[in-house]
Amino acid sequence: MLTNYLLNLVLKEEVDYSNKKTRTKVAYLASIVGLIANILLSVIKLIIGILISSVSVMADSINNLSDAGSSIITLIGFRLSNMPPDKEHPYGHGRIEYISALMVAFMVILVGFQFIKTSYERTINPQVVKFETYSLIILILSIIVKIWLSRFNYHLGEKINSSGLKATATDALGDVLTTSVVLISIIVGRFTTLPIDGVIGIIVSLLIMYNGYNLVKETISPLIGEAPDDELIRSIYMDLLSYDYIIGAHDLIIHSYGPGRTMATVDVEFPADIDNITIHEVIDRMEREIGEKYDLTLVIHMDPLGPETKEAYELRKNIKRILKADPVVKSIHDFQVLERENDKLIEFHLVIDGNKISKNTSKESIKESYESLINEKCTDIKCDVIVDIEY
Repeated sequence: MLTNYLLNLVLKEEVDYSNKKTRTKVAYLASIVGLIANILLSVIKLIIGILISSVSVMADSINNLSDAGSSIITLIGFRLSNMPPDKEHPYGHGRIEYISALMVAFMVILVGFQFIKTSYERTINPQVVKFETYSLIILILSIIVKIWLSRFNYHLGEKINSSGLKATATDALGDVLTTSVVLISIIVGRFTTLPIDGVIGIIVSLLIMYNGYNLVKETISPLIGEAPDDELIRSIYMDLLSYDYIIGAHDLIIHSYGPGRTMATVDVEFPADIDNITIHEVIDRMEREIGEKYDLTLVIHMDPLGPETKEAYELRKNIKRILKADPVVKSIHDFQVLERENDKLIEFHLVIDGNKISKNTSKESIKESYESLINEKCTDIKCDVIVDIEY
């Protein structure tokens, strides 16, 4: 309820979460709310930690302070990622959002590492932790606030498809566990003389570092370039084949330069006897309509198919029969029978499922393997296999 109230307060009538201005407003809202909440929690916990002489509470306080710093980094990241394209960055600056999320992750790891040392020293030189009811109440309230912050950031991250906000939501959920452990340590510390505060401080620090490690994994993947969603690929192919004259599509490649900055290229097949103006109008409409539907810039390469002779048809059918039993083979396309001096040469693209082969397998070895297989089955022809690996 509070989340929707804040969204309505900031966006008013705007509901298009793919719009850059809307995304920026939502990101600012998340960052400012996180900044205020974490600074308040950090200051209160630091005061409590000093008053009751608890290093684990102070570690939790610094963890909240790092979260406040994370909110500032996220805010700056969104601001920079929305800069318009320029000469050096013609596709915009969208990936800065991922970089800011990665900075948050490394900051979390650094905080955890620093407090391992402090907590270890407390286990060697333990101090009595004072038990105060007010400290327990405030820590419980802190857990409630962090649960809400996690849900708040994840909800906004889902709406604007932001890995940065989702990373912040994960971090906040990790803080819930961290503060819960600190709370337990204060209660257990009443009944033992063991250096429980220092031990819990180490556990808290390790949890912080583990949380940071998970954040690194989540944010580095889109920076490297992750595979598009299978359902998105299937949907685009189905839409392509729904247009007039289009009889096939292949080699769909999707590049992401940040949320809302996606480019795609694809080859479409059509009969070669269609006049250029007619098919060009169809292609233009496909690029515009499919691009708008999936919020991407689509570039389509025209791949005209000439009339297929009976010989070519029989050869293609025979090749498909030979390859059909191999689960690694996804499809073939651009099948041609070429005359080379006194020989006939078959040339086609072979699409291989990259998830079903070893990462060390090269295209050259795949090419040699399938060319040998085909030459064994069809001794009177030569073939040139062009390997395409899809994941």
